[in-house]
Order: sequence, then structure tokens, then C-alpha cells
Amino acid sequence: MNQNQHQQASDGRHDDDAALSDFLASLMDYTPTIPDELVEHYLAKSGFQCPDVRLIRLVAVATQKFVSEVASDALQQCKARQAAVVKDKRDKQQKDKRLILTMEDLSRSLRELSIVFY
Repeated sequence: MNQNQHQQASDGRHDDDAALSDFLASLMDYTPTIPDELVEHYLAKSGFQCPDVRLIRLVAVATQKFVSEVASDALQQCKARQAAVVKDKRDKQQKDKRLILTMEDLSRSLRELSIVFY
């Protein structure tokens, strides 16, 4: 690696460090959907303790994103399932357009996400 490439790599790392520091600082002003106390409780149950609120909130944000992805995917499963039912029973189902989320929809969503993560 020549001097110019080494300098660019060092600058890139510095930019990444600065962005991470800014992000962690912004977590202090953020109120997550999942309360800090709940995250701390489940982390403690798993044997993890950390006095840093930023880390607790980072776990809360990651958990919130995961739950959001599961719910969004389950909604898509529900819509697909109900669209198939509407094709079979056009007249009766046309009047009732409510979506009914089932455990089957949620299970499929979780199965698909587990394949992505593993």
C-alpha cells in the first residue's frame, strides 16, 4: 500500500469513527419505543449488564427494527393469504376488506426472517 492509499484508509476509518460517535451521542436524546427498563430487564435475564444508556438504547433500536420487519412481513403474508381467499369467494369477501393477522402469517414471517439471519 502506498502512502496515498494508507492516508485514504486512515481518513475513511476516522470518518467511520466520527459517524459512530455522532450516532451514539444522538442516542442520548432519543426516546425509543421500547423502554430502557424493559431492555435492561431482558439483558439482565440473559446475564448482560451495562451501565451505558447508549448501548441499552442501541439494543432497543435494533429490537424495534426487528419487530417492525417481522410485523411488516407478516402483513404482506396476510394480504397474500386474503387475496387468495378473495379469488375463491369474490362476492362475499368483497364487502369485508379488514385484514386479519393470524399466527400462521406471523410464523411464516419469522421462518423467512430466520432463513435470512442464519
